[in-house]
Amino acid sequence: MFSLKLIEVRNLYTAIESSRGLKNLSPCLVLYRNCHFYANSSAGSDFSGESFGLVKRVAQKNVGIFWDLDNKPPKSCPPYDAAIRLRKAMLEFGFVRYLIAYANRHAFSYVPPEMLAQRKERKALNQLERKGVAKPNVPYLCRVCGRKFYTNEKLINHFRQIHESEQRKRLNQIESARGKRRVNLVAKYSMKMDKYRNAAREILTPKVGYGLADELKRAGFWVRAVLDKPQAADVALRNHIVDMMDKRLIDCVVLVSDDSDFVRILKEARERCLRTVVVGDVNDGALKRTADASFSWQEILMGKAKKEAVSVVERWKDRDVLKGLEWTYDPETERELCYSDVLSEGSDVEDVFSGNEDGNVQQEDAAPWWKLEPDTVTMNSFSHSRK
Repeated sequence: MFSLKLIEVRNLYTAIESSRGLKNLSPCLVLYRNCHFYANSSAGSDFSGESFGLVKRVAQKNVGIFWDLDNKPPKSCPPYDAAIRLRKAMLEFGFVRYLIAYANRHAFSYVPPEMLAQRKERKALNQLERKGVAKPNVPYLCRVCGRKFYTNEKLINHFRQIHESEQRKRLNQIESARGKRRVNLVAKYSMKMDKYRNAAREILTPKVGYGLADELKRAGFWVRAVLDKPQAADVALRNHIVDMMDKRLIDCVVLVSDDSDFVRILKEARERCLRTVVVGDVNDGALKRTADASFSWQEILMGKAKKEAVSVVERWKDRDVLKGLEWTYDPETERELCYSDVLSEGSDVEDVFSGNEDGNVQQEDAAPWWKLEPDTVTMNSFSHSRK
């Protein structure tokens, strides 16, 4: 089917080019200007799902994730996995367009205790494998060349002696080349370098920290390191959030932090009619009390937050509907709306609202209601009946 579609697209481009004389335009531009895919048509049935998804994504609200790495670094799982799960959970609130993380320089060299414990266990297991006390059930596999090893240390030595040296040679060739040759070398070695980087993450231990910045960048985050000063990362992150709110680039603010200094930012976001979500571990913190919704890291990692986000969005929709149906009575406004035509003609309706009687009714010194004057017709009929 795929080959048939390619043939149809090629024939369509050839027919358009020959009939309309669009030889100077690129094929993509020609097809874009002359092809229209409809969801109900049989010819565009293969493209209807993608186009519908694109329209739905455009209609969604823009979500910005702002991560305070100094206060909330990923500790219980690798940074890449934590970032991916966080992004998937926040997709329920809209299209995640901005992923921003700030931290001081020391945060990238810091290793959480959980990671240190894993490294110690790995080191002890390597010693047992070297002595022959422990043997792996499945041999260690090199992700680059496919060779198998029965100890982790042999795999590491093989990777460093062969593949790491090859990677260094490739980088040196690219750095020394210029112009078109450099572009060709990058295209030639791109797949091999990606394969090496993916294997190195699982085999080699980062020299500094635990690869926090590189892993978050690989997950799509824009990571920025600030100076090692108190509150430097918080100030930079707050300024970034305010700048994006001023430019109206986001509709939902997702803050990953437990720092109560961000309460003022969340209040300002709510005053601007923006949705606010907090991801943190403090159960009853000031941030969670201020935000519209809150989740813990455990809920993010277990996938529970993604399910709860659906109900949160539904509550937001119901609240917006009820807010739109709210009605308040303003006497002055209702008076102007209902009697604008009458008032414009100079009638005496103002006397009615001011407490006076209508102008069409003659004002008389009326007696109290209990002293009603008898009707003349009734009195005459009564007098005739007596006669």
